[in-house]
Amino acid sequence: MRRAGLGEGGTTGNYGYPNSGYSVHEEENERLTESLRTKVSAIKSLSIEIGTEVKNQNKMLSEMDSDFDSTGGFLGATIGRLKTLSKGSQTKLLCYMMLFALFVFFVLYWIIKLR
Repeated sequence: MRRAGLGEGGTTGNYGYPNSGYSVHEEENERLTESLRTKVSAIKSLSIEIGTEVKNQNKMLSEMDSDFDSTGGFLGATIGRLKTLSKGSQTKLLCYMMLFALFVFFVLYWIIKLR
């Protein structure tokens, strides 16, 4: 049995491999490599966009945190004033104001009833 070689008239494939189908595998590898390269670049751009979005969201959360802290301080000061108002001689003033409002309500009710 004789093998068809280089000098014996056989056809030679790529890189000196006779009829091995090497070029088909090489082309498939190149195609798969290009597909993989495309997918990697898409994943890279997506991860960059995700990183940018995370930075923006962290910045927004930080601003919200400072806003909530300032609002908490404002509410704390308001509650402190209400506690001060409820203590001491200002309680009498609040009672007088409520009695005056009740008196005005009854006077208006009486005026409307007489008409």
